[in-house]
Amino acid sequence: MIRGYSDHAANERTFLAWVRTGIAVMAFGFVVEKFNVFLLTISDVNPLDGGRRLQLERLSGPLGRYEGLALVIVGLVLVVVAATRFVRTSRRLDDQETHSAGGVGPELVLSVILALIVAGYSAFVALG
Repeated sequence: MIRGYSDHAANERTFLAWVRTGIAVMAFGFVVEKFNVFLLTISDVNPLDGGRRLQLERLSGPLGRYEGLALVIVGLVLVVVAATRFVRTSRRLDDQETHSAGGVGPELVLSVILALIVAGYSAFVALG
């Protein structure tokens, strides 16, 4: 039997939850990027009046071109941070010494960045 099996299992479940979250963020980034390509294609193909063309171009404007890429990068960073924390926690669980829980700095920073990106995109789409 593995010593501290329940702790190792909890560590693995946490790692997998972070990986799932990272993959979901990356998938959302791809969806945002494809939506922007769709909007640009619609505005180029269809003869629209000036108001509608301006509205479509504003939706896929400069912020829209980089949002999808930003979400993909944030998702990749989430997976890398999760892997690093998983390995570090596994080593600490196997060590005989007592360790502090450590800070939540990287997770907090990534969560704030993700929340700001989603809030910005939501405001951009709602006001656009």
